[in-house]
Amino acid sequence: MQRKAIFSRKTKETDIKIELDIDGKGEAHASTSIPFLDHLLNNFSKHGLFDLKIRAKGDIEIDQHHLVEDIGICLGEAFKSALGAKLGINRTGYFVFPLDEALAVVSVDISGRAFLNFDCQFKKQKIGDLDSDLIKEFFWGFVRHLEATLHIRILAGENEHHKAESLFKAFGKAMKMACSKDKRILKELPSTKGLI
Repeated sequence: MQRKAIFSRKTKETDIKIELDIDGKGEAHASTSIPFLDHLLNNFSKHGLFDLKIRAKGDIEIDQHHLVEDIGICLGEAFKSALGAKLGINRTGYFVFPLDEALAVVSVDISGRAFLNFDCQFKKQKIGDLDSDLIKEFFWGFVRHLEATLHIRILAGENEHHKAESLFKAFGKAMKMACSKDKRILKELPSTKGLI
């Protein structure tokens, strides 16, 4: 079974289309009109080995908030659709990613319950051209729509670019682990409840 999804969402504020192949090779093309966000999403895709195309436009002349949050929403929906019934997946994943002086840890549980613990401090209002406070909003959109629990911490770092990039690389690795299938339980849900 191919675990792919195409998800589109258009509102008065944003217009987003995502194409996702969970079992890809890490081929990424993000075009969001926020180059540093493109950089982070491309790193997520590369390190998760997800083939990912994102085309997104929004009212960034007002603020970046709508666009960044809605991309998180759409990415969560794309993963939810591509995972389908979630049979045989590992469900949980984690990774600690070093990038020079920066160190980020991400742990995810595709549990059917949306929760975010975001313990990350950014000293600058902007990283490149991305409003740094919107990184949290991106992840809130993602967890609400995938219905996953996500814990994120930046354990060390001085350079804001390194901190954000290590975070998204860890996110990719953790999601790769959680979405991977275990051949011993291909027809089962990884839950004692029998439901996710």
